Amino acid sequence: MAAAKILVTNDDGIYSPGLRLLYEAVRTRGRAYVLAPETPKSASGLGITLHKPLRIQRIKLWGNETVYMTNGTPSDVIYLALEELSPSFDLVVSGVNIGDNTSIQVILSSGTIGAAAQAALLGIPGVAFSANVDDASEFEEDRGTWENMKRVIGAIVDWVLERGGLPEGVDVLSVNFPRRVRRDTPVKIVPAARVKFLQKVSVLYDPRGRKYYWLYGTLVDPEPDTDVYAVHVEGAIALTPLTLNVNLRSEEWEKAKRILSGLSDAVRSALGAGAGKREEAPAPA
Repeated sequence: MAAAKILVTNDDGIYSPGLRLLYEAVRTRGRAYVLAPETPKSASGLGITLHKPLRIQRIKLWGNETVYMTNGTPSDVIYLALEELSPSFDLVVSGVNIGDNTSIQVILSSGTIGAAAQAALLGIPGVAFSANVDDASEFEEDRGTWENMKRVIGAIVDWVLERGGLPEGVDVLSVNFPRRVRRDTPVKIVPAARVKFLQKVSVLYDPRGRKYYWLYGTLVDPEPDTDVYAVHVEGAIALTPLTLNVNLRSEEWEKAKRILSGLSDAVRSALGAGAGKREEAPAPA
């Protein structure tokens, strides 16, 4: 049986210790290919590059390992890897991100999850790993956490490969580690919280008196039984299955469609066509 092909990437850049940790955890579990942005691309989400040429460079890292870097985004990586490294992959793993990616608020902008989501859109299982650390050095200074995270990542990758993918309806598995991972660290299967931060804007002035803005956020009290609560309050490893289907569920669709019928009539009237006959769309699967 051919070895599984695993694409390893992240959004913190090719030199991130989190990428090295992830590679060490999966390299014996198949044929691991590493392609990551040459510089950090945090909060790039599902963004792809359309305004400039993309390039790939091969370099040696971590002793004498051959890895690849690009001037593109984490989402660009998926398309470039399929074009240049292998025509297919059995799994894409992304991370380990410096900073956790908990809450829908953060998930929607995360480049780490963006890479896994881009793979899922192409039918490749994607798993995103993130950790509640403030600085890359924390990965390397706590060797116990480093090794325990590798064990967890290895177990998750083995499970996904052995069953041939993620459960039906799950496009991406988001895994968030607490600041310290010990042998007795709890593991929780939890949904994503809606928000993690109260977003704020600082208005400042440069030495020439020109105004500029700095976005930041303050943590809100986390809701129990969510990924934010599990990681930040319980110190647990949070496993969060995600779907990319942004359509409403069938029962919600029918209710929303009834309510929105008045809006569709108003739009037709604005176009001068009158109410006319309503066009019915089937409920999403």
